Amino acid sequence: MQKVLIIEDDTIIGEMLKLYLCEENFTVQRVETGQDSFDALNTFTPDVILLDLILPDMDGADLCKLLRHHTQVPILVISMKNKVTDRIQALSCGADDYLCKPFSMQELKARINAQLRRSSPQPTYAPNFAAASSSPVATLSAPTQWLQLDLERRTLIVKDQVVEITFSEFEIMKLFYSFPGKVFSRDELINAIRGIDSYVNERSIDVHVTNLRKKIEYNPKQPQHIKTVWGVGYKFELLVP
Repeated sequence: MQKVLIIEDDTIIGEMLKLYLCEENFTVQRVETGQDSFDALNTFTPDVILLDLILPDMDGADLCKLLRHHTQVPILVISMKNKVTDRIQALSCGADDYLCKPFSMQELKARINAQLRRSSPQPTYAPNFAAASSSPVATLSAPTQWLQLDLERRTLIVKDQVVEITFSEFEIMKLFYSFPGKVFSRDELINAIRGIDSYVNERSIDVHVTNLRKKIEYNPKQPQHIKTVWGVGYKFELLVP
């Protein structure tokens, strides 16, 4: 069974989530603090994390960033905070999805399953780009070897240095690399990284692209590889840096 780690200090909400997910055949562990979440990360080894942003011992966004540095497991934020700025901050800190309270349990399950599908070992693309997933090669790398994508470890390597990357960023980078020079609209990128119920919009795509530029570009403010195509979206140029 797939394992879900719930980081939620509200006992009523936390136990309700745990009960429902257990009934849906998930193995569930709930913790109430950020510190306890790190212990659970090592001992419970979850497949997906549900993270509340309001915790007694630390800021949820800061915890999200710390968790992302320790694991590539999908992180689904569940929060009373419903402002766009809160969602953008969470996505920027490494969250893969954001669900505002109150929400339906059926939607929560759909979003969890969407994250689990995307985090499975087999690469998944939008239907129009399915040809990219047929390659048996475990590593995608440029002819000059300056940029590599390790598909098994979901790792981005830039100039022989491993770079921390979120699940959604990796999916976008994998799509860019599979189709260098192709112009992708924001809608195409959204469809490539989300399940049908996942919260991903054009603004979150811009955030992911900005973060990717910081990780692979020599000068992120003057990108040479991930370029904006004004009025359309983005394209990736495979140039020797």
